Amino acid sequence: MPAADKEKGGDGVRAVERALEILRAFGETDRDLSVGELLKRVDLSRPTLYRLLYTLEQNGFVLGEGDPQRFRLGPAVGRLAWAWSSSLDVSAIAKPILREIWEETGETVALFVPQGNTRICVAELPSSQPLSFRRGVGYSERIARGASGQALLAWMDPTPQELAEYCSDIDYDPRELAKKLQSVKKLGYAVSHNELINGAIAIAVPFFDHSKRVAGSIGVFGPSVRLDKDAIATIAPRLMAHADSLSKLLGNPKGLPIDVEPA
Repeated sequence: MPAADKEKGGDGVRAVERALEILRAFGETDRDLSVGELLKRVDLSRPTLYRLLYTLEQNGFVLGEGDPQRFRLGPAVGRLAWAWSSSLDVSAIAKPILREIWEETGETVALFVPQGNTRICVAELPSSQPLSFRRGVGYSERIARGASGQALLAWMDPTPQELAEYCSDIDYDPRELAKKLQSVKKLGYAVSHNELINGAIAIAVPFFDHSKRVAGSIGVFGPSVRLDKDAIATIAPRLMAHADSLSKLLGNPKGLPIDVEPA
C-alpha cells in the first residue's frame, strides 16, 4: 500500500475513534449535552468536535437543536440498538454464567424467559447428583407458579387485574400472590418449597435487558435435603451476582436494580 494511502487510512480510523468517543460521552441520564459539556468528556479540540458533530448529525447519529445548540443521540443510534438487541441469543450469552452456577452449586440450573402468562425454559444444565430435579429445555409453566416465574412477576409490576388473570384456572389467591411478590422484590430473589414438585426447592433471580425490563430468570433446583435454609442463604447472593453479570452483558450498565453481593 502506498504511504499516502496508509496515512489516509490512519486518519480515517482516528476519525472513527473520535466519533465513537463522542457517542460514548452520552450517559444513561443525559437527554442532551452542550458543546461545553461534551468538551469536558472528550479529548478533542472545539473545531474537531464541531466537525465530527456535523458529520454525525448528517448521518442521523446525533441531533442538534436550540440556541446555543444542545446535542442528543439520534435515530441511527436507536436503529443500531434495535438491531443489536434483536440479534441477541440470551441462552448462548448466558451459557458461561449458567456453567459457573452449576459448578458452584452442583444442582440443576435453568434459564427461563417470559412468554405471555407462562414462562419457558430456554436452557438447562441438569445436576449430576443421583437425587435431582430437572424439566428440560422447552418446559413451560404458568408464570405465577414457582420461584422462576415469581422472580419474573415481581419486577413486571402487574396490576391487581393482571394478577387475577395470571392466577385464573390455578389455585392461587391473587392477593396472597401480591404479598409474596412484594417479599420477593424486597429480598431480591424468590424461593419456592414443594410448589411444583414434592420435595423440591427452587431459588430464582431475575435479570434485565438494555431497556431495564425484566428479560428472564435464572433458577437453581434441588431436593430439600440439600437446599436447606443455610444453603439458600449461601446460594441466593451468588445467584444475584451472576444475574447482575448477565444483565450487564445484555446491555444494562447498572445490572440488577437491587443490591448485589460482590461476585
